[in-house]
Amino acid sequence: MAFSNYSSLKRAQLTFEYLHTNSTTHEFLFGALAELVDNARDANATRIDIYTESKENLRGGFTLCFLDDGAGMDPCEAASVIQFGKSSKRTPESTQIGQYGNGLKSGSMRIGKDFILFTKKGESMTCLFLSRTFHEEEGIDEVIVPLPTWNSYTKEPDTDNPEKFAIETELIYKYSPFKSEADIMEQFGRITGDSGTLVIIYNLKLLDTGEPELDVVSDPCDIQMAGTVNEGAKPERRSFRAYAAVLYIDPRMRIFIQGHKVRTKRLACCLYKPRMYKYSSSRFKTRAEQEVKKAEHMAKIAEEKAREAESKARALELRLGGDVSREARITLRQVQNLAITLRREADVKKLIQEAKQRALKEPKELCFIFGVNIEQRELDGMFIYNCSRLIKMYEKVGPQLEGGMACGGVVGVVDVPYLVLEPTHNKQDFADAKEYRHLLKAMGEHLAQYWKDIGIAEKGIIKFWDEFGYLSASWNQPPSSDIRYKRRRAMEIPITIQCDKCLKWRTLPFQLNAVEKEYPDIWICSMNPDPEQDRCDTVEQKQNLPLGILKRDYKSHEEKQKQLSEKIRQNQEKLEALQKITPVRSQAELKKLPLDVSSRPAEEDLPPLAKISRPRSPPLPPELKNAPTRPPQTAPAQLKSLPSLRPSPSIVKPFNIPARKEDSGTSRKVHSVPVVTKQVVSPPKPAAKTVPVKPPAPQPTRGPREVVQPLKSPKLPVQKKKMPVRVQLPAFSRKRTSDEMDSVD
Repeated sequence: MAFSNYSSLKRAQLTFEYLHTNSTTHEFLFGALAELVDNARDANATRIDIYTESKENLRGGFTLCFLDDGAGMDPCEAASVIQFGKSSKRTPESTQIGQYGNGLKSGSMRIGKDFILFTKKGESMTCLFLSRTFHEEEGIDEVIVPLPTWNSYTKEPDTDNPEKFAIETELIYKYSPFKSEADIMEQFGRITGDSGTLVIIYNLKLLDTGEPELDVVSDPCDIQMAGTVNEGAKPERRSFRAYAAVLYIDPRMRIFIQGHKVRTKRLACCLYKPRMYKYSSSRFKTRAEQEVKKAEHMAKIAEEKAREAESKARALELRLGGDVSREARITLRQVQNLAITLRREADVKKLIQEAKQRALKEPKELCFIFGVNIEQRELDGMFIYNCSRLIKMYEKVGPQLEGGMACGGVVGVVDVPYLVLEPTHNKQDFADAKEYRHLLKAMGEHLAQYWKDIGIAEKGIIKFWDEFGYLSASWNQPPSSDIRYKRRRAMEIPITIQCDKCLKWRTLPFQLNAVEKEYPDIWICSMNPDPEQDRCDTVEQKQNLPLGILKRDYKSHEEKQKQLSEKIRQNQEKLEALQKITPVRSQAELKKLPLDVSSRPAEEDLPPLAKISRPRSPPLPPELKNAPTRPPQTAPAQLKSLPSLRPSPSIVKPFNIPARKEDSGTSRKVHSVPVVTKQVVSPPKPAAKTVPVKPPAPQPTRGPREVVQPLKSPKLPVQKKKMPVRVQLPAFSRKRTSDEMDSVD
């Protein structure tokens, strides 16, 4: 269907309130600041300056500025910034961090209510203004973004619509900290190179106390979290300088905070006895499956376009027939060339689809690097990066979850490609929680193997830490500051530093006088005492890490069969024990049975299956206690005249006859006898007082014609559907005493 047919349909609209809603994805404030640092890195910037400027008339008292020397943006590229969710970086093979086209808007609106962007590229200078304050005061619901442009050489407006340019600049002068064109040009002047970008955020968000969320007063060289910091919080959670130092797994861009350079770290070079483990798995398929589906869709569309173009070319060729005019030949050639081009594109899309399908079946390989943090042993855990950007830090895995000293102080590092695991929009977690848990489990297994390989436990964990100055019994206490322990730690971890000119990393040789040396912010290769690495044209040395292997405890086929047979035997024994019936041969064994009648719930309240459970033994009714030993035989005629002996749940109570002793000369077995009691109408009795414990089942009063006697099973006419309840007790043989016989009589 042609696009013109959709012109009458409704369009989704974006209100300015979404600017705040979108910013709430950043729960970690430093993560919002990192979004703007990521944009500078993706723009191939070699340096970014993060600084604040005092502005007492603005909320928060200062502005937060991000200035980089990256590629910058022309007017068209700047206009794409205000399109939410659009990003030119979103390709499967891309190594750039940004993928969602949302970081600048969400990050800046998390820090403050307004921001203004100045960017320069080529002959153009563009200003982008996004302000919630402007929308609130003007009462505008739609998102309006002024975007004026100047010529970078003449400083004249670069526009075909002077009226529009005047409105845009007027809004900027009214609602931004810059009130004239001279102030605007002053900000463009801070971009000293041919290209670059400056982002200024103001009207910062405040705490409940009225103070800004960012503390720039406590440490003039840092930007810290304001308010009360939780006890035990990691340095990266309190200091943006510490967070920026580990933000990238292989940092190249220099980061300056408040004018002072951040000593960025390559974590693998800061650990004791680092070791690499290669891990391969086919479990990470979610991202790859999405890419395969996308490639299939693109290949299908390309194939349809190619077939349509080829069909048009054949139809035109048949229609022209023998027309050999120049115009006809030109038209036919154009249509045929278009068909050939579309066919080539379809073939390329088909090859991409097949390549991604093959990649889906191939296992994904990751490299785990483990090492011991002897500088600060309490800072241990896994650092998980995605496309070189830090996503999760200090994740405990494997033996570290137990909280003991095993694997304590060990730091793990892994860089996960975008096709293996996809990060969330705020870059603080991973989208697929199941595959992320699988990654942590694999790292835990390799961590346990690394702990065995370095052999710290065999030598003694306490002895190992004592060697590096950890003399306190408290795990979180820092190491000793004695010079001999400092030298011992410095001998094991060489200093790596980045050249400010060539951006290469250099490893400095160990020197006793350099243990406590402070290096300048601007350091170049010529300052390297190593003569082989003192020039910028020298190739950067790669870190040679020993390769470890995960050793699994594989069992032979015989061992597996033996283990399976042993489990089957144990289960059979348990089953036999449950099915085994032990006869009760004494009163003592009978008392051991769980026959607590007082706590038994009423039969009416029990579910149907519960009513057929093993019956409990109620106390002997007085009718049986006073009954004669051998009741008189009832004539058949009298037996027929008796009422029907159909049991009722309310009046028929099965019970067990307790064991009786026999005379010395008599021995017989006592079997279970079903006792049926007929209900007789009797005068009403006063209601008994309710007692929490259920009393024994009430027995009906015997009438003058009622006879209670044990009936023999073979002589009773029993209906199949209305069979009286029978209670079975295990048969046992005991002697009856004369006293018991008398009591029965």
